[in-house]
Amino acid sequence: MAFVSMTGFAESAGAHKDLRWRWEAKSVNGRGLDLRLRTPPGFDGLEPPARLLASERFRRGSFQVSLTVEVQDGARGLKIDPIALASAVRLAREVAAETGLAPARIDGLLALKGVIVQEETVLADPLHRADRDAAILKSLADAFDALLKARTNEGSKLAALMGGQVNEIERLTKEAAVLAEGQMPALRDRLAAQLRDLLGAAPLPEDRLAQEVALLATRADVREELDRLAAHVQEARALIASGEGVGRKLDFLAQEFNREANTLCSKSADIGLTRIGLALKAVIDQFREQAQNVE
Repeated sequence: MAFVSMTGFAESAGAHKDLRWRWEAKSVNGRGLDLRLRTPPGFDGLEPPARLLASERFRRGSFQVSLTVEVQDGARGLKIDPIALASAVRLAREVAAETGLAPARIDGLLALKGVIVQEETVLADPLHRADRDAAILKSLADAFDALLKARTNEGSKLAALMGGQVNEIERLTKEAAVLAEGQMPALRDRLAAQLRDLLGAAPLPEDRLAQEVALLATRADVREELDRLAAHVQEARALIASGEGVGRKLDFLAQEFNREANTLCSKSADIGLTRIGLALKAVIDQFREQAQNVE
C-alpha cells in the first residue's frame, strides 16, 4: 500500500454538446474528509455524487474543488420572461392611466432589462441535463484520480524524508545511551569534589557517599526513556512501511517521542546529554510537522 500525503493539485477538462468545463481540485492536510465544492448556478445537483467520488478515493484532507463552465454561443438563445413582461405591461398601463401619456409600445417593453433573457438550450431538456451531469462527473472522477496520484507521489517523498528523520532520532538515541553510561562515575566525582569543598578535612564516609551517589544516579537514570525511544523508532519505521492511513498514528507517535525527549532533558546530569536531548526535540518537531500531512 502507498504512503499518501494530503497535499496535491489536479485538474481536468471536458465537453458535452456545446458545453465546456474545467475542474480544479486541490487538497491540504485536515483532520477528516472535508470537501468544499464550488459550482456555477444550476449545477448544485453535482454535490452529492461529488462527495461520494471523493470518499471512494480519500480518507483525510481538506479539499477545495471548483467547476467553471463555458457555454458556446451556439448553445445560447433568446426567450421572453413572461413574468417580467407581465409586470412591465402592468406598470406601463398604470403610468399611462395616471399621466395620460400614450401606452408604451411593445418594442419599448421588450427593451426593458430582464424581459428578454438568454437561455442555454442544452439545459432545457432533462435528458440533456442528465447526460451533461454524467459527463461532468466522469471528468471530476478523472481529476480525483489525478489528485490521488499527485498525493501518492508526494507521499513517497514524504516517506523518504520521515525515514531520514527516524534514522537521526535513532542515531541521537544511541549517542545518548553512550553518554548515559558515563553518568555514574561523573556524578560520584562531582559529588565528592563538592563535599571536599564543603567539609574540608573531614571527608564523608565512603558508604554514605555511595548512598548519595546512588540516590542521584536513580534520579538521573534515563535508561527507560532511551529504551522507549528505541522502541518508538522501530514502530515509526513499521508504520511508514505499512502504507496509507497511518497519519494519525504517526502524529500520536511523534507526541510519544517528544515526551521521552523532554524527560531525558529533565533527568540529564550531563551537559552533553542535555544537548543531545535538545537535538532530539528539534528532529522530533520536524517529524511531527511532516506526520500531520500524512493521510
